[in-house]
Amino acid sequence: MIKKGNITPLLLPVAILAGLAMGTFLPGISDSISMWIDLSVLILLFLLFFEIRFDPIPEISENRSFICLVWVTNFLIVPLFAWGIATLFFKGQPALFAGLLLYMLFPCTDWFLAFTRIAKGDVALGSVLMPINLISQLLLFPVYVSFFIGLQSDFNLSSIWPTFGQWFLLPFISAMVIRYLISRFFSPPRLDFFLKSSGTAIPWVLAGLVFCIFSAHTSQLLSYPRVFALVLLAVFLFFLFTWFIGEFLARRFQLTRPQHVLLAMTTTARNSPLMLGLATIVLPNQPMVYAVLILGMLVEFPHLTLLSNLFKRRAQLSPSSLNNTATT
Repeated sequence: MIKKGNITPLLLPVAILAGLAMGTFLPGISDSISMWIDLSVLILLFLLFFEIRFDPIPEISENRSFICLVWVTNFLIVPLFAWGIATLFFKGQPALFAGLLLYMLFPCTDWFLAFTRIAKGDVALGSVLMPINLISQLLLFPVYVSFFIGLQSDFNLSSIWPTFGQWFLLPFISAMVIRYLISRFFSPPRLDFFLKSSGTAIPWVLAGLVFCIFSAHTSQLLSYPRVFALVLLAVFLFFLFTWFIGEFLARRFQLTRPQHVLLAMTTTARNSPLMLGLATIVLPNQPMVYAVLILGMLVEFPHLTLLSNLFKRRAQLSPSSLNNTATT
C-alpha cells in the first residue's frame, strides 16, 4: 500500500516515532487516542475495498494455468512456510507468533503492481490477480487464523466469525455501494479519479492508525526492544524463501520473464495494511501483534525496491530476455 514517491515511504517511520513520542511525553492521552483506532480501521478497510478493481475477473480463463500456480503458491505454500517460521521463532509467545504469522500470511492486493511495472513485469496479468487475492484472503482469513493461531495460543477466537463478518461487511458493502453509485452517476474518468484518490489516501490513513497504536501502547511496546531484532531476522528469512521459491517455480514451469517478475512480486509483497486492520478486530488490545505487523511493513518497501532493481539489472545483462516484453 505504500506508494512509490518521495514522501509516503517515510510516513510509517514518522508515524511510529511521533506515536512513541506522544505516548512517552503525554501518557495520559492514551485513552483519548485509543478511541480513534476503531474509526481508523473502518476508514482504512473502506478505502482498501473501494480501491480494488474487479474489472479484470473475466480474463481469468485466459491465464488459468499461471493464476492457479500463483494461487497455490500464495495461499498454500507460503502460508505453510509462514507458520513454520513463526513457530521456529516465537513458539510459546502468542502475540509475537500471531503478529509475525499475520504479516507473512497473505499477498498484497494492489501495490505489488507498482514494483511489477518498475521491473518490467506483466502488469496486465497482475491486475487480474488483484481481485483474486482480495477475495481469497477474506474467505481464508478466519479459517487460517482459527487453525494456525488458535492451535498455538490462548487467544479467545470463539467469536471470530461474527466479529469478522460484522466488521468486514460494513466497510465492504459501503465501499461497493458508493462505488456503484459513482459509476452510475459519473463518467468513467471521474470514477478513475475517485479510485486514484482512494489509493493516495490509504498510506495517510494507515500512518494515522499506526500513530494511534504506538501512542496508545507506548509503555508495552518499549518493553521488548530485543524482540524486534528477531522479528527482522524472521522477515529476512521469509523474503529469502519467497525469492528461492519464485526462482524455482519460474524455471520449473518455464515462465516468461514478465510472468517471473510478477510471481516474485506477488509472493513477496504482503497485505499487511489489511491484516493490521483485521488484526485489531479479531485480536483486540494486542499491541505486540500490531507492532510486529508494522515492523514487517517497514522493511518490505526497501526489499521490494531492491528486488525490482535486481530484475531490471538482470534484463540489462541478458538482452535476449527482453524479447518477452511486459504488458503495460
